[in-house]
This record gives sequence, structure tokens and C-alpha cells, in this order.
Amino acid sequence: MIQAMTPLDKVQQTEVPKVRSVALAYSGGLDSALCVVLLREKYKAEQIVPICVDVGQGQDEIDESFRKAKLLGIEPILLDAKDEFTGEWLTAAIRANSNYNGYPVSTSMTRQLIARRVAQEAVALGCDALAEGSSGKGNDQYRMHKVFKLFAPELEILVPVRDFDLTRAEEVELCEHYGVPVTEIVTGGDDKTMWCRSIASGAFGLNAPLPDDVWLWYTPPTQAPDEPATFTLSFEAGLPVAMDGQALPLETIISRLNVLAGAHGIGKIDMFEDGIMDMKSREIYEAPAAQVLIKLHQDLEQWTLTKDEVQFKKLVDAQWAYKVYHGEWYHPLKADLDAFIERSQGVVNGTYTVQLYKGTVDILERNSNSGLFYPDVRSISSASFNQQLCGPAAQIMGLPWELLARRDHELEDAGVSS
Repeated sequence: MIQAMTPLDKVQQTEVPKVRSVALAYSGGLDSALCVVLLREKYKAEQIVPICVDVGQGQDEIDESFRKAKLLGIEPILLDAKDEFTGEWLTAAIRANSNYNGYPVSTSMTRQLIARRVAQEAVALGCDALAEGSSGKGNDQYRMHKVFKLFAPELEILVPVRDFDLTRAEEVELCEHYGVPVTEIVTGGDDKTMWCRSIASGAFGLNAPLPDDVWLWYTPPTQAPDEPATFTLSFEAGLPVAMDGQALPLETIISRLNVLAGAHGIGKIDMFEDGIMDMKSREIYEAPAAQVLIKLHQDLEQWTLTKDEVQFKKLVDAQWAYKVYHGEWYHPLKADLDAFIERSQGVVNGTYTVQLYKGTVDILERNSNSGLFYPDVRSISSASFNQQLCGPAAQIMGLPWELLARRDHELEDAGVSS
């Protein structure tokens, strides 16, 4: 009987490239913490440069990553990318109604931002390799690899968890073997930004229940307050700029909406996701602010853009989400899509009064000086134009259909199916 390989056997029997100085995308989570030890013990790296990129995951998470770093004997470099993520990435996501088949792209963005910053730092420091903690079953390996190759094309790329073919349980076993502290609360990880929280990616089975304590912001509608919450939100050029009449930075609006909307049963996403490798997985996300903002932004676009713009922008938005999800934030086509989207947003201005109640987002009032709905013209109660003029127009528009019928009858008479 052939004995199965242990995780340590996998590590010991797998050949690895020779590297000198390795820049590691470090978060303090299970994967990147294990990478530190493997780079030291297996790759024999002379220097490990852990780089922690703050994209808004929260100070508690940053502090925890540094506490673990001390136990691992490393000193991470902290790069602050919060303003860039909010000011460039999230603004683009809102204007693009970011939605990849139900997922408000978030980790898809942060992985690429992190990869760029790590690659740039590695080049500046003279490193000869890059490392990150993706598995071989997920999407992040592709996102980070593409960006690594764009910004540091000459550097070796190391992905230990994938390259040693480790399962999550085997990672934990290796951590215990090497004395790496395991602080993971949610099996599968917890990737949090202010825009969306990815919970235990790919770890929940088909019909596995979701425990109530897994949520950070979201409260199930059955447990939400019996009284609704009402607020106003103002948009300028497609972006939220004020809440309840007070001008606020985007990150503040998002943070407040996460708490407010989450408390009223908004934000749960439980979906099947088609990953980059065309394999479906059940994914759980928590995104209260994103759900509210995208709903309102789409409604405002329906009001302020022409029919042709709305229809075409749906195609552009879908392609934008597809490119970003698949790790192509820096692709030339994505920049072209951004240009169209930004050009369309000049008239997307208005203020909404919104009510949240037990999982619902109801628009109570809309106000805009750039909307295209004119009740004095469109209302059936108005006499704004002579409806009789539409009769001849309808006849002309119906003429092609009359010709289709004529052709079908001729084909039928000839015994040919149309």
C-alpha cells in the first residue's frame, strides 16, 4: 500500500528556484505567514522583504499582521494605499456599477493594487523574486501574476501554497510543524475592505448554513430593527458626495452605509461564481454600502442618461467588471472603458431620499437638475403635444413588420419555411 505524501514530504520533494532577496506580499494571514517560513526554510532566501499594503482592511487587521510579524522574526514595510484605493479604484467601480454576475468586484481590485505596489517596491529595493500566498484553485494567482509581470517582468515569481500543492488543512499542519501561529477565525480566510468583505472564499459547501456570527456589518432581516432608517444621498458626476445634507469624503459615506444598511438587513451575497478557470464556486460576500450605492447610481443613470447611453453603458459596465475580475485593471481596453464611463458621468447628478427596512432599499424621493424625465411632457394627464401626430409615425415604424409578413406569406405559398 502506497502511503500518501505528508505536507512536509511535498515541500521537501519539490524543486524550487534559487533566489536571493524576495519581496513578499504579506498580510499576516495563514498563507502569507506560512510563506515567510517556507521562504526561509525551503527556498533559503538570504533576505525576505515582507510588504504589507493598507487598502482599507482596518487598523485592527494591520496591527494583528504586525503582531504576528514579530513572532515570525520579520519587520514588514507598510505601504498606505487607502487614498489611492478610494480615490481611483472605488470611484471607477461606482461609476461602472461594478458587478461581475452579482459580485461587486473588490478583492479583484485590491489584489492588483497590492501586486503593483509590492512589485514596484521590490524593483526599487533590488529584489530578484516576488512571492505571494495564492492557492492553485483560486483567482488571485492570475491577478497578481499579470500585474507582477507588468511592473517587474524580470523577477522570479514564487507561489508556495500553489507550487507545493497544499490544501488548507495541510497549510495548517505545516504551520504547526514550523511553529507558525494560526489565528485564522474563518476557515478559508476573511478578506475585508471598506467596499466588500469576502468570507471564507470557496470554503462553504453547497448547502452549508452560514452562522450568524460570521457577519461584520450584516444583520439578518428577521433580526433587523422594526423601525426603518431614512437618509439622503447626493451624487455629483456619478459619485456620492454628501449624506443627510453633509458633504463627506467617499470613504466616510461608505463606512457609514456599511453600518447603517448592514444593520437593516442589506449586504448579504450568497452566490455561485464563475472563476477565472471556469469552475464554479459558492462564494459569500458582505457588501451593504456597495449594494445601496450601486442601486442608487444605476437608478440615477436611468434618469439622466439617454436610452442609447444607458443601453451601451450596460455592455461597457459588464466588460469593465469582467476585465477587472480577471486581473486586467491595467489592460489598455480597461483604460478605454474608463474613458467612456467617465465621459458619461457629467450629468449623473442628483439627491435621493432612501428608506432601509428589513433587507429592502426603497427610493422615497428623487431630485436632479439634469434628469430627462419631464412629467409635463410624458404624463398621460398632460396635453403637451398632439398625439394624433404619432399615428403616421407608427405606420412608418410598422412598415418593416408588414413587409416581414408579406415575405413570410410568399415563402409559405412557395412551400419554404422561414
